[in-house]
Amino acid sequence: MKTDLAKTLSIRGQHGLFTYIAQSRGGAIVESLEDKKRSNFAASAGITTLEDISIYTEDGEVKLSEVFGKMHEVLGEADAPTAKAADADLKALFEKALPSYDGSRFYVSHMKKVVEWYNCLKKYASLEFMTDEDREAEAQKEA
Repeated sequence: MKTDLAKTLSIRGQHGLFTYIAQSRGGAIVESLEDKKRSNFAASAGITTLEDISIYTEDGEVKLSEVFGKMHEVLGEADAPTAKAADADLKALFEKALPSYDGSRFYVSHMKKVVEWYNCLKKYASLEFMTDEDREAEAQKEA
């Protein structure tokens, strides 16, 4: 099953990734990808969909889904280095996967988040991502 990055969330101050379940009175009901526990977060909690995140490159911006795809090409079935890996290891991975990344705006701290998300998706979801066409087809099935 493909992962919908438009419904996959990162929440500031929270470990891991979450799936959007429903809107609540003041925010969103989400489910942890890791342990499937549901929580309610206020709209002010700093909720970001992975679909909205891009990485700065010398040529512009690259969507996170493309970055994950390029990482998968480089890594194969292996996991990405952990966020605790040496800075040089993280930079080496991104130099292979995304050689044109803008080092002045894409920091090691960002790389750590991306590898954490990559490993979380690889372990608990899928590295195949839904496209707009997939979402339209799903919406038509539900209608």
